[in-house]
Amino acid sequence: MFSFFKENLWPILLTLNYVLVVLFSVLIVLKNKNPVKTLSFLFVLAILPFLGILIYYFFGQDYRKYKIFEKKYIFDNETLKKWRKAFRLDQEERSDFKDEFGEGIFKLYSLLRHNEKAILTFDNEVDLLINGEQKFERLKKDLANAEDHIHMEYFVFLDDEQGIRIIEILCEKARNGVQVKLIYDDVGSNITSRSKRLLTNSGVEHYPFLPVLFSNSTSKINYRNHRKIVIIDGQIGYLGGINIDKKYNNNFQNNRYWRDTHMRIQGAAVGSLQSSFFLSWNFVAKKDIELNQKYFPKAKPGINNPIAVQIIASGPDTDWENIMEAMFTAINTARKHICITTPYLIPNSQILTALTTASRSGVDVKIIIPRKSDSWAAQYATDSYIEQLARSGIRIFRYTKGFVHAKTMIIDDVFSSIGTANLDYRSFSLNFEINALIYNKGINQQMRHFFEMDMKESEEVDYERWKQRGVTRRLQESFSRLWAPLL
Repeated sequence: MFSFFKENLWPILLTLNYVLVVLFSVLIVLKNKNPVKTLSFLFVLAILPFLGILIYYFFGQDYRKYKIFEKKYIFDNETLKKWRKAFRLDQEERSDFKDEFGEGIFKLYSLLRHNEKAILTFDNEVDLLINGEQKFERLKKDLANAEDHIHMEYFVFLDDEQGIRIIEILCEKARNGVQVKLIYDDVGSNITSRSKRLLTNSGVEHYPFLPVLFSNSTSKINYRNHRKIVIIDGQIGYLGGINIDKKYNNNFQNNRYWRDTHMRIQGAAVGSLQSSFFLSWNFVAKKDIELNQKYFPKAKPGINNPIAVQIIASGPDTDWENIMEAMFTAINTARKHICITTPYLIPNSQILTALTTASRSGVDVKIIIPRKSDSWAAQYATDSYIEQLARSGIRIFRYTKGFVHAKTMIIDDVFSSIGTANLDYRSFSLNFEINALIYNKGINQQMRHFFEMDMKESEEVDYERWKQRGVTRRLQESFSRLWAPLL
């Protein structure tokens, strides 16, 4: 018997593999999920013996979502209702909102108003921060001036030269009595044991988000915390695309110029960031913190030109794909122009249809993407959409100065968005993301200016030339596009 198995080991394993493939295929089809994603997993199972099963096991199952996040969603909604009532986080709807911002923007606001996590606040001050050089300079000063608490939540937190400087400030503030809490994603971050001990011994509370084994080899495990936010004393907030990593700061001698966008907020919208952080904290720390009014102080008067800001969060613990729906609605309400910057342009069918339809209906649509991505698979998958977008009249610009990592959207003359969500499947459906929707003409103009400056550092795709690319390149793009829902 043993000799039979030894002589026929490969056929036996192969047979077992395809028995499991048939079983998994039936289970996948019965879930009635997105057909594109379903076909992607069926394709992987069919052409990659053994490896396909491992990929489906790690990336394709939703049992963690149902087991972990269903309860979190219910608990979070009840908790938010309690916080909003206790700390008076809601603001009255302005009667002139529709008249000032237009019917389209009011439609977007109305969509998100029904989401318990998307509070519209009017009394904010917003500073746009371009690249890590500006963000880290402002952030370090604000951290050093913190008096009561510092709350940080990051996808990437490295204790390199940039991260160590932040850690040193956090430890010093904690030793001086400031409450410091840090959440870092266990897959995206890499903090050494020495730095963790330093944080702990200084009084900094820190937790990884959804810890996994062998994080260095599982960079695409599902349900990662992709957010990048800071709250200081409940009065200052940071949000955008810049992680704690020296490559985001071009003052270091990095191999590549890094273009990104972040924002600093003062005002009532900081309370929304604070709420989002505490929901994550309760989840990772597995204990509810006792909140009081100091975490949600009233906005200080004296803002000359108050700005309306709405913070929206999405992830596997939300009932709707909030950020994707906000983008979809914003694109459909555009009447004049749409300007998008994204490092990964792998849109789902809804966003793809919205963009191409807007362009064919006369809206001026421009998109900036990297000329060279930081991922070959994402590069080819992104490139596979260029021809279809360009054929619809959308102008595609490929950033050549370095790597553009900003995640921004500008619609007409009033609406802008800055956040952590890319224009891809993962940000829309799997990752925990957070964006700020800004309703202000002044911010919109600043964003337009930065977009135009980035266009000057980009090469525009020539549609006729692009169509002439070789068959090999097309095959690489098409193959990567099959994997797009899994990237």
